[in-house]
Amino acid sequence: MRSYQPDLTPPWKKSTPVPEVPAEPDLVVEEAVTGFCGAVIRCEKTAQGPTVTLEDRFGKARVFPMEPRGFLLEGRVVTLVRPSAGGPVRPARTASGSVAVPGARARVARAGRIYVEGRHDAELVERVWGDDLRIEGVVVEYLEGVDDLPAIVREFAHGPDARLGVLVDHLVPGSKESRIAAQVTDAHVLVVGHPFIDVWEAVKPSSVGIPGWPAVPRGQDWKTGVCRALGWPENTGAAWQHILSKVSSYKDLEPQLLGRVEELIDFVTLPD
Repeated sequence: MRSYQPDLTPPWKKSTPVPEVPAEPDLVVEEAVTGFCGAVIRCEKTAQGPTVTLEDRFGKARVFPMEPRGFLLEGRVVTLVRPSAGGPVRPARTASGSVAVPGARARVARAGRIYVEGRHDAELVERVWGDDLRIEGVVVEYLEGVDDLPAIVREFAHGPDARLGVLVDHLVPGSKESRIAAQVTDAHVLVVGHPFIDVWEAVKPSSVGIPGWPAVPRGQDWKTGVCRALGWPENTGAAWQHILSKVSSYKDLEPQLLGRVEELIDFVTLPD
C-alpha cells in the first residue's frame, strides 16, 4: 500500500485553471510571452499541434502555438482552443482595431478636443475611429488649415482636464507646417503629424485600386492634379467620397497616420 505523499508545492506555483476561449475570427488577444497583440485570422492544425495566426492593427501577422495559458484576453490569462464548426462568429473589433463594446453608450463629451486640418481629415478619422471616440467622449473638429494654429491654441482653454491634440498634414522637417507646429509649446497640447501632403495619401493605394498616388508638380493644386493624373473627373469632392468609400477599417490606412491618431486619442483621454 502506497503511503500518502503531501503536495508541498507552494500555492503561488500551482497551476490554476483558466478559461478556454474559442479562437473565433476577429477575437483580439495578446500572446503572453512576446506581448504581440492582434486579431485572430485563422486557426490551423499542424504536425506540431494547433496554431493561431494573429494580425495586429498595422497588418503584421504572426503564427503562435495554441498552448495552455498562452494568451491574454482583456488582461486575463486564457487558453485558446479551436472554434467548433459552425459556431457563431462575433465581431470583436471596431474599425480602428479596438475591442468592440456591444451596447456601449456614448460618453458625455470631454472638455479636451482633437483638431485636424480639414473636413476630409475629420471624415476619415470619424470613419475609422468614430466608435472609439464616442465611447471616450472625444470630439474632433477641423480648422481649414493650420496657418493660425498658435493663435487657435492660445484661445483654447487647455489644461490638465482639457487637453488639446492637433493632427497636422505634411509635418516633415523644413516644411511650413513644421515651423508653425514648433511655435506651440505647452504640456497640455500635443501636436503630431503625418508625412503626406494631404490625408488622401494616408489611404493605401491598394485599397483605392490604384498603383500609387501620383506625383503632382509644385505650384499645382495637389488634389486637382491627382484627379487629372488618375483620369478622374476634376471634382475633388466626388473624388474624396470615392476614396472614403474604400475605407472600411484601419487596414486601409498607412501606419504613419494610424500611430499618430492613436497617440492623440491616448493623450486627450489621459486621467485628469
